[in-house]
Amino acid sequence: LQLQASGGGLVQPGGSLTLTCTASGVSLDRYYMGWFRQTPEKEREGVSCISARGDNSYHTDSVKGRFTISRDNDKNTVYLRIDNLKPEDTAVYRCAAQYWGLMGCEQILSGTFSLDYWGKGTQVTVSS
Repeated sequence: LQLQASGGGLVQPGGSLTLTCTASGVSLDRYYMGWFRQTPEKEREGVSCISARGDNSYHTDSVKGRFTISRDNDKNTVYLRIDNLKPEDTAVYRCAAQYWGLMGCEQILSGTFSLDYWGKGTQVTVSS
């Protein structure tokens, strides 16, 4: 399974964008998917997670109300829409996949456990 994140860029504060995580090699329909972000100054932060079938999602408190995670298993793709972007959202965003049944979203985003697959990141820069 290979994951590739895309959709990042330079955005003004208050703007929106949608990140995409596309998988190849294996179907994602049995994987929970998480989005993480990291800057050189901070530890990696898990921000959003969605269950394998897309019927449950979870967002960390710092992004609730602004981040929306979704997925299209037919397209083997997961999305992260970010609204009302803030400068503190500036980071490299990466997606990760965890086979279902072993842990839930809170555990996936906690950073405590090793996840099955990681994709390369996409840079999001929020600046005027």
